Amino acid sequence: MKMKKILIPCLAIGLIALQACDKGFVELNTDPTKTTNAYPQQFLANALMKSVEYNMIRNRNLNNELMQVTVDVGDGDGKVFRYDFRRNWADYLWNGHFTNMANYRDMYLKALEPINYSRAYQAVALIGQTWAYSILTDTYGDIPYSQATLGRDSLILEPRFDNQKDIYINMIAKLDSANTLLRLSPSTELIDIEADLVYKGDKTKWRKFCNSLLLRLLLRIAHKPEMAEYVTKMQEMFTTNASNYPIMTSNADAAILRWSGIGAFVSPYSLLRVQDFRAISLASFFVDFLRDSNDPRMDIALYNTLYGTTGSSNNRWGISPVSGNYVGIPSGYSPNTGERPRQSYFYSSDQTAAVTLQTEPMTGMMMNYAEVEFIKAELALKGLINGDPKTFFYSGAQNSITQWMPGWTKSIQQHLSESDIDWDDNDSFEDKMERIHKQKYFALFLVDMQQWFEYRRTGYPKLPKGDGLKNNGEMPARMYYPVYVQSSNPTNYRNAVALQGPDEINTKVWWQKP
Repeated sequence: MKMKKILIPCLAIGLIALQACDKGFVELNTDPTKTTNAYPQQFLANALMKSVEYNMIRNRNLNNELMQVTVDVGDGDGKVFRYDFRRNWADYLWNGHFTNMANYRDMYLKALEPINYSRAYQAVALIGQTWAYSILTDTYGDIPYSQATLGRDSLILEPRFDNQKDIYINMIAKLDSANTLLRLSPSTELIDIEADLVYKGDKTKWRKFCNSLLLRLLLRIAHKPEMAEYVTKMQEMFTTNASNYPIMTSNADAAILRWSGIGAFVSPYSLLRVQDFRAISLASFFVDFLRDSNDPRMDIALYNTLYGTTGSSNNRWGISPVSGNYVGIPSGYSPNTGERPRQSYFYSSDQTAAVTLQTEPMTGMMMNYAEVEFIKAELALKGLINGDPKTFFYSGAQNSITQWMPGWTKSIQQHLSESDIDWDDNDSFEDKMERIHKQKYFALFLVDMQQWFEYRRTGYPKLPKGDGLKNNGEMPARMYYPVYVQSSNPTNYRNAVALQGPDEINTKVWWQKP
């Protein structure tokens, strides 16, 4: 009993002491000079940088291999250039973009709060979010969309998969909203220059990117009969409602995250060892066309000789010759055929150059002006907008080169004519489509997986098929869903497969189907 009498007062004293120690703890450990709330701009730089990083890696090891830009030589299994896919490749882009989507959502929600209210940040968040979602749905097909970022706030841990048609309708609506928000944004509503890694706070250029991205999405679904109203909308963007939909009008409007190389803003390509960056050879389809057409983007040394400039001050692709010749490896070659020696690769032939493609600031390409011109060329060729497709074709080809070679002043007509690849009004519709998309293919160099998406939509440019191709020589139509989704979200995974088709690489996504 005595022990109990002594123990109880001691416990009471201890509790009182602990409470006394806790008093003022939060106040003591809170910096009164700093806010505990986040601002919209604090999400912007990281959101953009991460999105571009994920796209660049997948561009390098998936898009470029599928679209015969490069060949990762070898006779082993799991070679993308042979369409020999592995299911675990699906995780990277899916995990990266879905995780990063929270940054765009938080930016948007913060910009809605009265203390942070900003139409500009709301718009940029919608543009970034839509751009990333478009890449996800064009890669996988039906994906979690309307419930994708509600796990933290609404505890929806197994989001449903929305069908691609509904996703496209909503993405178009979001870009429309972003365009309106930017139009209504007052001049006093600024975007932080340091946080905006793409346009340095220029709202006019963000608006042009928004509507150019809208054109990309509208073109992708224009052939679907049920989307006829969006074809009309696209036509209005060039005629009766053009003033409300400004689009890119020069290379200065291109959406590019330019890597500064300072601090965290370092190109993911520069993190690779030089020998690893060189290890992947160029494909014949890519390098042969550039070589045979005397394309100035091939070699900075040639460019310097012709135009009297220095390598350190010019953007370039820097393709390395082999014994003075530019040669590539046929993509899809059969194993054990002796076609494996290293050929030309992406690296400046001038090893003293201050900048190579590995450290090139412009590799963070999101969308460029040349793509917009080629979109217009195709629309004009199909009679969907007014104008001469040849004019848009020339503009696209010219700006595709000068985006990288701003000092190049040669007439594009002369360049194409000398290379026997000029536009011919007497060509068939198919031949004109091939010309447009062959040039667009090079304009889309480094632009995430747009080459692959456009090939799946149009069948252009016509790619040679090697004897070693797997998958019956059929270009994969999508990526697998990540394997873990089957166990982490089983019901919605099964529903998606039941509606879209088997979780296989040959199952066409909605806009690929008739």
